[in-house]
Amino acid sequence: MAKKDDFISIIQTGYQFSGASIVLGGAMLDGEAIHGLQVKVPLRTMNRHGLIAGATGTGKTKSLQVIAEQLAANGVPSLLMDIKGDLSGVAMPGTDNPKITERAGKIGISWHGTGSTVEFLSLSGEKGARLRTTVIEFGPVLFSRILGLNDTQGGVVSVVFKYCDDRQLPLLDLKDFKKVLQYLGNEGKVEIEAEYGQFSAATAATILRKVVELEQQGADLFFGEVSFDVQDLVRMDENGRGVISIVRLSDIQDRPKLFSTFMLQMLAEIYASFPEEGDMEQPKLCIFIDEAHLVFQEATPALMRQLEAIIKLIRSKGVGIYFITQNPVDIPESILAQLGLKLQHSLRAFTAKDRKAIKMAAENYPITDYYQTEDLLTALGIGEAIISVLNEKGIPTPLVHTLMRAPESRMDILTPTEIDHILNRSALVRKYNQEVDRESAYEILSGKIAEVQEMQQQTQQEEPEAPRRAQKEEPGMLETIAKDPLARQIGRTVARELTRGLLGVFGLGGARRSTTSKSTPRKKTSWF
Repeated sequence: MAKKDDFISIIQTGYQFSGASIVLGGAMLDGEAIHGLQVKVPLRTMNRHGLIAGATGTGKTKSLQVIAEQLAANGVPSLLMDIKGDLSGVAMPGTDNPKITERAGKIGISWHGTGSTVEFLSLSGEKGARLRTTVIEFGPVLFSRILGLNDTQGGVVSVVFKYCDDRQLPLLDLKDFKKVLQYLGNEGKVEIEAEYGQFSAATAATILRKVVELEQQGADLFFGEVSFDVQDLVRMDENGRGVISIVRLSDIQDRPKLFSTFMLQMLAEIYASFPEEGDMEQPKLCIFIDEAHLVFQEATPALMRQLEAIIKLIRSKGVGIYFITQNPVDIPESILAQLGLKLQHSLRAFTAKDRKAIKMAAENYPITDYYQTEDLLTALGIGEAIISVLNEKGIPTPLVHTLMRAPESRMDILTPTEIDHILNRSALVRKYNQEVDRESAYEILSGKIAEVQEMQQQTQQEEPEAPRRAQKEEPGMLETIAKDPLARQIGRTVARELTRGLLGVFGLGGARRSTTSKSTPRKKTSWF
């Protein structure tokens, strides 16, 4: 009895907060829930990041759903990465049943079916508001790191960006970048070397292959206009609830490069555009990254360093990041050390490797006199977890076996009709799903080449003496072509391009796009 009394006292003290908090569940001892002994997390520390881990089918998704809907109820927007396609139900009220009522009674809370305001976003072919960014907004440093380039190759990428900036050649999509790189590595080599120095054709070819690799994972859908404004992630509905933005990613599980590209760019853009907030009473935005191992498995060492820096610094912007994965060992130690909330569902021990991983996972949690953590990790039931959070002073709370509360939203996916209904009312779909293909680097370079090609054809149609007469009568045009370095390069480009085109070895990088000029792109400040 004394053990139970001591346990109740420690948990009550450890999870008592002066500011606003959300209830995660009820404390358990010796496999039984203690009525009314609630496990909470203070909103003030929700920007200190977190981890939700556990084997398949143990309740990770429902825990994520609980936290997101409770944040929304407190006016905190969130961004959810829905890779498995099972989070859409948060938009609709849940249905009560005896098990839910019994669970709520043990925890000491009331349960009411409630849905949240949801926006569906899409990175690929899924239905939703399109997520895009331009190459120029990505910046040369981040673009090089995404491609996994070395310092020399990254320097060439910086030259390409500088060349386009100096000549007002907009780099909007991957086709623009490939066109400029091909031109500078071949026909424009003299021009670029005169101003910026030499780089080899082999280096340009290596970079081009990396771009094609990224393109094959679907990045051509990600780069372009209209660019997504991250301020649209921090919205409230008419009732003051935080809007939950769900990125539908069920069709990119086999394209981790695209997923990691998107995630790093999104975090960098948020860091660059959100103001410094310091210590806030509640976070400005919480981001939940499901199947988090996909972010890290394709990351180069340079990319990992960049991600670590963002994780460490972005909390000062009022943003919390939560990784959802099967085992804590999926998360690099340098990032795991930055996570304040740790919510661990059951793990499975089928092999010696599994047992070793469980032992390592147990070491991530505070020492307790009330549980054998390593044994408890394999004995947790569905909907149970061990939890430790940061209190308002930033100190880890006591480890506690927790009976998780049930989501108040639907614990199942929406039907296609329900999703379409939400999309038809979405202002973001109307804003971002319009087709914009304005004149950019690809069209400008192709247009200049076409102009010189036309002039050459006209000259060839003149009689043999015509060039000499034209030289005497109209020296302006020919002198312009002769003296202009760019015109001379374009002339050589035309000749080589025609020859290579006949041989089938020179590709323009895609179909000709419209040259109709649209509005000037939005200027963004990049951290890089």
